[in-house]
Amino acid sequence: MWAEIGIVLGLSLGASAVYSIVAIVNRLTREETLSQQTATLNTSLSPRPLFDLVYQVLGVFFDLMPVALVVFLLWNASRPHLGRLGLDLRRPWHDTLGGVGLALAIGVPGLALYFAGKALDLTVTVVPTALDAHWWTVLVLLLSAIRAGVVEEFIAVGYLFARLGDLRWGRWQIILGSALLRGSYHLYQGIGAFVGNVAMGILFGWLFSRYGRLLPLIVAHVAIDAAVFIGYPWAAGAFPELFALPAG
Repeated sequence: MWAEIGIVLGLSLGASAVYSIVAIVNRLTREETLSQQTATLNTSLSPRPLFDLVYQVLGVFFDLMPVALVVFLLWNASRPHLGRLGLDLRRPWHDTLGGVGLALAIGVPGLALYFAGKALDLTVTVVPTALDAHWWTVLVLLLSAIRAGVVEEFIAVGYLFARLGDLRWGRWQIILGSALLRGSYHLYQGIGAFVGNVAMGILFGWLFSRYGRLLPLIVAHVAIDAAVFIGYPWAAGAFPELFALPAG
């Protein structure tokens, strides 16, 4: 069981966590303070628009392969096939509306925490997108948000809750373990991002342990990321003093 968990995490969020830990060590040992550094999330992969689009779509597709592996590992022959992942599609509209409400509830506090982290020099300047404007830009950003929401919630919540439960971990052990993993792979954005994502992970883990529904968490995550990715160019133009990049 531990070997399986190690392989799944090594192909996905665990690898991201290791790179993120190395990244924060690198950032903390540089001359610039954290607030003077930047982290860009969606970047161009080719100067040629058509190939940029192809690379972007391929990146999303292959990043979803660990989710396919989790589905394969936890697929149940009887219905609901993905019941252990908290997915049965019995109440899709209820789950979707719940996810939207959750996104609204945590979106504003999350933004406030980001600005507080920058003011306290605990968070880097996050640039959600540096893609050029093409006819496909919004579509790619939406796919990127879906990738993040699906990969993180499937693995950090659905998969880990199932497998750590098999290993007889307690409810709060699983919630805190999942939350710490979520915070660790966001460390590249700074200490503030780590704290904020651990808090989000505790909330998401508690909700999942109580209601056993993964779709609202996926919807909330996708909605938050989509709003940030797609809305960033407008927000940066409308409020340049808040979203200004560090000098140099």
